[in-house]
Amino acid sequence: MLTGELRTNIDRVWNAFWTGGLSNPLTVIEQITYLLFLRRLDELQTAKESLANATQAPIDNPIYTPEQYDLRWSHFNGKDPETLYRLFTQPNGVFEFIRSMGKESAFGRYMKGATFMIPTPRLLAQVVDLLNLVPMRDRDTKGDVYEYLLAKIATAGQNGQFRTPRHIIKMMVAILAPQPDDIICDPSAGSAGFLVAAGEYVAETHKQSLLKTATQDHYRHRMLMGMEFDPTMIRIGAMNLLLHGIEPEQLADVDALSKSNASFADSATMVLANPPFKGSLDADHVMPDLIRMVETKKTELLFLALILRGLRPGGRAAVIVPDGVLFGNSKGHRQIRRELVEHHHLQAVISMPSGVFKPYAGVSTAVLIFTRTNTGGTNQVWFYDMRADGYSLDDKRAATGPDFEKFADLERLITQNEETPITTTDIPDIISRWRNRAAESSRARTDQSFMVPVDEIRENAYDLSINRYKEVVYAQKSYDTPETIIAQINALDAERQDDLKALAELLAEPVAV
Repeated sequence: MLTGELRTNIDRVWNAFWTGGLSNPLTVIEQITYLLFLRRLDELQTAKESLANATQAPIDNPIYTPEQYDLRWSHFNGKDPETLYRLFTQPNGVFEFIRSMGKESAFGRYMKGATFMIPTPRLLAQVVDLLNLVPMRDRDTKGDVYEYLLAKIATAGQNGQFRTPRHIIKMMVAILAPQPDDIICDPSAGSAGFLVAAGEYVAETHKQSLLKTATQDHYRHRMLMGMEFDPTMIRIGAMNLLLHGIEPEQLADVDALSKSNASFADSATMVLANPPFKGSLDADHVMPDLIRMVETKKTELLFLALILRGLRPGGRAAVIVPDGVLFGNSKGHRQIRRELVEHHHLQAVISMPSGVFKPYAGVSTAVLIFTRTNTGGTNQVWFYDMRADGYSLDDKRAATGPDFEKFADLERLITQNEETPITTTDIPDIISRWRNRAAESSRARTDQSFMVPVDEIRENAYDLSINRYKEVVYAQKSYDTPETIIAQINALDAERQDDLKALAELLAEPVAV
């Protein structure tokens, strides 16, 4: 957990970049990522040296040769700004070293094309000194530090990318409840927020299982897989995983929808994703399998087809989509909705308020929850109308409800909500009702959640918008007749006249001297 002092130190690092001339949030995060990687390399080398000293054996696969020791964090730390800057920028210097690591490191292979952009020796020395104040040995602290840095990204990315709020991610993860043997994928990984949260859920809820060597090996190396084509984001996502104790070996730098990703089929047991919402692609660039499933160029529809293709039979998904996916009238929109309902098991549509993604975008969104079956299975669909997510729905997104840093905190809120409903956030209620869906069949369409039979969805051309099925009760309100209102006005006017007369008489009285 981040203390106030630790947050202050991180804020100083961030402010140092801004006052030093780097104002693009993604650039700042990327440069900090390089420095954190250098600290990690030094820690790994130190651990290897300690083991070698204890066993009186040679260092196993050393990261640095003796000639490269000046490039280690512990060696260049504390040097004067000019010397430090030369060590970073000279040929065969610090930055060239991490760029050339390649397959020698799980993170190093994402360094291709990386650019050192810290402009001055003073800024570099200042940031190195500040990062020394951030404790990085504890995995939870390292992960919290990086998540806090990522939370400072205040501008949307390109191609419709923007950061998914952490509390929405945790809601989706808690709904799917990953298991230690799952293979979890995010085909639009970005900063790897979904993957990190899924890993945290397993680490928190399956501690005993992770004591087994085989389970721990699966957790660290094979459980989480993702795809991202933006080189900056894949470096940030890889570091996010690394700082949470997970090797980013299954993070692929590939355009998920392209023909080059054709091997993503029957690969994952679970998908958690918030795919790009805008843009269209050239059909010649997209996997033919996806076009056969849904004739469209829209990325949000193609990603749903990709997810169905990538899931194993029986695999489950929770995916954020723009509202247009739910009711759009194009051929592609109708095709993908029919595919989900008729050929697989569509389980839930959670409608979210439009302010959830502010300040990035005001678009209304929903979470689709489904299972790939290839044989249908949709009998009824659960709808939930989320009205509050614990934050104000304006650009400020100020907290209005209880926060939950850990999944254990969320479980306590769920228990509390079952005893006394929480009105400032619907997330505990959503998870509680999801877990007890058998009781949802008796709810009326006027309630916040309810079930809709599949036949009714077919009759409505597979429309999945909650407003199509929700019933609104209008309360009858009676008003006074015009004659009564006129009488009330006359009475008020008479009262006013009496008050004015009394005031005039008071002012006319002589004043005693």
